[in-house]
Amino acid sequence: MKGFKPMKPAESRIAAILLVLLALVLGYFVLLHWWFVAPLRGIADQMDELRDVQSRYAAAIADKPALQKRLATLGEGQASDAAFLPEDDVNTAAASLMDKVVNVVQAHPQGGNCEVTQKMAVPDPPASDSEPYRRAAVNIGMRCDVQPLAAVLHDLEQGTPYLFIDDLSIYRNPVAAPNGAVAPLEVQFTVTGYVRQARAAASAAHAGGGA
Repeated sequence: MKGFKPMKPAESRIAAILLVLLALVLGYFVLLHWWFVAPLRGIADQMDELRDVQSRYAAAIADKPALQKRLATLGEGQASDAAFLPEDDVNTAAASLMDKVVNVVQAHPQGGNCEVTQKMAVPDPPASDSEPYRRAAVNIGMRCDVQPLAAVLHDLEQGTPYLFIDDLSIYRNPVAAPNGAVAPLEVQFTVTGYVRQARAAASAAHAGGGA
């Protein structure tokens, strides 16, 4: 071509190096980044969020003895009934706890999917008349994304009546991932609330007297 000036050997080497670098960059984004690196980064971000949720609730579980001591003080009549479950017996309270968890989950549709997959009452050993309250507990299984899970756990532990989350287990089941997407979290925990023993005893006495 007229006017075309061939490049010098040094310029040819620089141009060749630039072309190779450009080809490597394009190859990285086309073959590696969008197919492998970006999904792995997304999983890493979710794992960081999950570790943050676990650390917060591990700290809350570590504070359980102090919270139970406070609850024992409340059981001596120094607080309103709002701190305790409103039901008159443990079985009814456990059923209401299951309904409460379902309602809290349904109240947080934003940020991903969340559903209750299992709910079962936990048998509680008989309490003596000297104990100020009775324990009502349920085992809950959920399948959740990170954001709604954090909101559900927060609402359960921060509201009234006072509820306590124990035995929290969170893991990800890759088999449950739809079409290669990131699998939701499989969550299991125990929710515990308390019924005033005086109220429960009075209810039982009233039932016995009417028989």
